[in-house]
Amino acid sequence: MNAVRSNKAVLIAGPTASGKSALALRLAEATGGVIINTDSMQVYRDLCVLTARPTVEEEARAPHRLYGTVDAAINFSAGAWVTEAAKALEEARAPGRQPIFVGGSGLYFKALTRGLSAVPAIPPGVRDGVRARLEREGVEALHAELATRDPASSERLKTRDRARIARALEVIEATGRPLHDWHREGPPPLLPAGEFTALFLAPGREALYARIDARFAEMLKNGALEEVAALAARRLDPLLPAMKAHGVPALIRHLEDELSLEEAAEIGRADTRHYAKRQFTWFRHQLPEFEWVRPEETDVWLHAVIPGRA
Repeated sequence: MNAVRSNKAVLIAGPTASGKSALALRLAEATGGVIINTDSMQVYRDLCVLTARPTVEEEARAPHRLYGTVDAAINFSAGAWVTEAAKALEEARAPGRQPIFVGGSGLYFKALTRGLSAVPAIPPGVRDGVRARLEREGVEALHAELATRDPASSERLKTRDRARIARALEVIEATGRPLHDWHREGPPPLLPAGEFTALFLAPGREALYARIDARFAEMLKNGALEEVAALAARRLDPLLPAMKAHGVPALIRHLEDELSLEEAAEIGRADTRHYAKRQFTWFRHQLPEFEWVRPEETDVWLHAVIPGRA
């Protein structure tokens, strides 16, 4: 691997709790780079503890962008993130600093390097109508309708993907065209091939799952339950992304006396482990250009990519 020029973007992805944020911070301190959040949950202001956002001390060690900037009441899309990421990228490059994108959201990285679809904004009335039908008729009925109107999306989506099924129906209701039509018409990516180097941090599964479990326990000690209680008090739409963050639904059920704290914690841990497993699969198939690196190899990787050290 060749050293990365100082203003060429570095992309650090990986499953939750893999240590990617710490790696990004080491790189930023070595190069004077700017860390740009590429995690769909860490954008939310209301979710600091439960999403393991960088601490005040960590943010003091290097510039951080796009963390905790969005209210939980907002359905913050990948398109909205790309708009903000473009600004952060320009601000980092203007003085010659290295942009370092770090996170676990595969769709954000794909949007960054492959571009987004050209789906127009969905009118609120259409969205509200589909969401009302979802609650009234159930996800199975909407999935069956999708099989007729957008077979490609129906085959790709499982019935547990409530929000994505609703999204696919919203698009066809509003535009008369299925999602895959729009996916072919997107704008060029912010970072074309050759403009970035990309890493996927890949710990061993058992070690990763142990870290996930330990981190969830630490989050509870550090105020995750209180954070969720404050979020629940706002009585937001449960389909909003922030309301579906790992641990949030289960901890709300605990606060409503439906689950013990340990039962809620186990659901949160299990959901996070399952998500980590999906992240491995998704990145392997969707973004094969990312170099997979084990945690014990990160020192060698850093030495190779930092200008002047290769």
